[in-house]
Amino acid sequence: MAVSPNTEPTLWELHRAVSQLREDLRGDLTQLAARLDHVVTEDVYRADQRAVEQRIGLVEAGLAGLGGEHEQLVERTAQQRREDQDQAAATRRLVISSFVSPLLVTTVQLWLASRGSAL
Repeated sequence: MAVSPNTEPTLWELHRAVSQLREDLRGDLTQLAARLDHVVTEDVYRADQRAVEQRIGLVEAGLAGLGGEHEQLVERTAQQRREDQDQAAATRRLVISSFVSPLLVTTVQLWLASRGSAL
């Protein structure tokens, strides 16, 4: 088939098509540049990851320290509770020996006195 001269684009149409392509390409390059502005290099990314890992390590170490302190506090509380229970038992023994024993001795003396026995 032969191409007729009327089907070929004119110079003005070619100029307009090239200009449109150029504007499209500029817009695409601008969008690409904007996206690349948000991209970091691998070195920066790795440095940031190392910093994050270091912070996480510090937090883990702090939590481990707090866990140890919590265990010590629990042990001290249990020890204090045992000491308080021992003190309460000692106080009960003191009350018994201070009040009940003299009453018992007095009761025995009165009983013996009522029976007529001399001490």
